[in-house]
Amino acid sequence: MSEWLEVGTKAPAFTAVTDSGAKVKLSDFKGKIVVLYFYPKDDTPGCTKEACAFRDASSQFQKLGAVVLGVSPDDEKSHAKFRDKFTLNFPLLADPEHKIGDAYGAWREKNMYGKKSMGIQRSTYLIDAAGKIAKVWKKVSVDGHDADVLEAIQSLSANE
Repeated sequence: MSEWLEVGTKAPAFTAVTDSGAKVKLSDFKGKIVVLYFYPKDDTPGCTKEACAFRDASSQFQKLGAVVLGVSPDDEKSHAKFRDKFTLNFPLLADPEHKIGDAYGAWREKNMYGKKSMGIQRSTYLIDAAGKIAKVWKKVSVDGHDADVLEAIQSLSANE
């Protein structure tokens, strides 16, 4: 199990397949602010609420020059169904072998009703335009998270 990344460290590079079958790399977004959020599973209540909040705030993210990327262990077909069902307007990255989750410390031991298992911890990384970790939310509560992220981007933009 990997550790959480600290603010100020370089964001680990990755390549992943999106919900549309395209390959993306973190380096494709060099010069932009990236909101990299990890969620456990497509089309489950909390994950749907979080994705729809990011969808609904997308124009605000775009105005601030930020890109939102959602990551879960689901495959691209599952992501495509999730995207289409909720008209999601940002890429969902397939991480079935949880390599990205591992690199960012989001793949962790979870304890559900006394049963331990490995899974994605709902978490978000804000990566600045230089590719460094600017902020980390380790255990995300879905309600109001999109607003917290927007606020962090605004203060990041004000300091650059």
